[in-house]
Amino acid sequence: MLVEALLSGLTLGGMYALVAMGLTLQYGVARIMNLSYGELLVAASFAAFWLFTAAGVSPVLGLVVVAPAAALLSWLIYRILLVPLVRRAPSRDALEVDSILATFGLLFVVQGVMLVLFGGAYYSYGFLAFAVDVFGVSLAANRLLALAFAAVIGLALYIGLTRTRIGTAVRAVAVDPVAAQLVAIDVRATAAAAFALGGALVAVGGVLVSMFLTFNANIGVVFTMKALIVVIMGGVGNLLGCLVAGLILGLTETFVATWIDPGLTLAATYTIFLGILLVRPQGLFGRAAR
Repeated sequence: MLVEALLSGLTLGGMYALVAMGLTLQYGVARIMNLSYGELLVAASFAAFWLFTAAGVSPVLGLVVVAPAAALLSWLIYRILLVPLVRRAPSRDALEVDSILATFGLLFVVQGVMLVLFGGAYYSYGFLAFAVDVFGVSLAANRLLALAFAAVIGLALYIGLTRTRIGTAVRAVAVDPVAAQLVAIDVRATAAAAFALGGALVAVGGVLVSMFLTFNANIGVVFTMKALIVVIMGGVGNLLGCLVAGLILGLTETFVATWIDPGLTLAATYTIFLGILLVRPQGLFGRAAR
């Protein structure tokens, strides 16, 4: 049972980390606190569901369609809805407040569209829903596939941001957009690209989650909340922090649900969250403000 709980916790934590990486890009680089983030994840889950049940397209192939579409949609949202806020905001703090209000409204728009199209019922579908023996423990193949995708994508993102010129530009904008402009970095274009990449990542997370979890049009706020917890726990803008915090969250929820009570998973999550904030308000890998 320990190995089963451990692998299940790693899978769930990998999903949390992958989703939170997208949010930390949007907030850390574009300085947009996107409260509609979870709704895009649920929309991607519905897209994967529709492609699989209506068109016979597997979720793995569906990623090729859903992720670029989500990136394009996120880029359009940034350019049409958020750029005017960026231009008029007198400071980054003011931009955060304006973006919270704007994306809070967007949350209900996206949620309303999904309710019209799919209603409030829960959905799921059977893809790779068979057991695989791992270290003597039977685990669902779709969960293992989701964990593998999360690990590969997370590693590729980390390498891309730390070992390439584009990644260096993205990190420079996240640290100091004014200084980044002085070295000929197009801050607005970089912020838009980071926001689009964050949308692609959350869509990938939505497709992967849809393979082994039930979902409906109203649960986007849950994923937004979990992503925010992971981002803050790990340290805003820190990808390694997202990975560690996501794994901590996933393992905690799985262990509590397995050996204590499933109803206490949320309480355990917030207990760890508050405990870390009391000890390190800047997060596990964040830097204290000077």
